[in-house]
Amino acid sequence: MPQSMSEYLDRDMECEGLLECIHGLKQLDRRVFTVLTENEKPLTVDEVAAEVNRERSTAYRSVQRLVDSGFVQREQVNYDHGGYYHVFRPTDPDEVADEMQRMLNDWYAKMGQLIGEFRDTYSQQLDGQTVER
Repeated sequence: MPQSMSEYLDRDMECEGLLECIHGLKQLDRRVFTVLTENEKPLTVDEVAAEVNRERSTAYRSVQRLVDSGFVQREQVNYDHGGYYHVFRPTDPDEVADEMQRMLNDWYAKMGQLIGEFRDTYSQQLDGQTVER
């Protein structure tokens, strides 16, 4: 996994790479997201686990990371005689894309601020030095 911005820029990325790049999600999370997007109906964690051939607890942690990042929505389904279970579906791609754009804009503004601070800090240090030859 790339550790620097230049390494990310040098990589060939696909749109699914945004899961990793922006949200720090894992390969399994990408697989789970793909399974959820390829199904016409929302899935339970047990169904997801079966699709990705993982234990229920592992699939649940992956689904939870996707919920926490906003890529997946949890819906409660109630039984007629009491009780309920949860199903999961992908979030509307426009909502996810808008949120990623907001995050990117915030990151860009923060990086611009840090670059300005870098310039000011090191310009002042260099201006305070005398050049000896």
